[in-house]
Amino acid sequence: MEDKIKDLNLLLMFLTGWEEESRKNPGEKIFRAWKGYLFETLNQLADDKMIIQFANNKSVTLTEAGRQKAEQLKKQYLN
Repeated sequence: MEDKIKDLNLLLMFLTGWEEESRKNPGEKIFRAWKGYLFETLNQLADDKMIIQFANNKSVTLTEAGRQKAEQLKKQYLN
């Protein structure tokens, strides 16, 4: 059940997230989402390298692996 919760949280972050220009690397696009999920789940997703968390931000960045996994989950659950 824990893996499904992680998957569904990642999918929700993807579905409600947005793309913006990186502040560190102008011209590079990053995908962000709000941190409105259980900290334990966010920490597990960060450990799995699906997201990057920053201590003083209310949002996370989805990694390329996280975006790819979220796209796969979208097809699995929503198509």
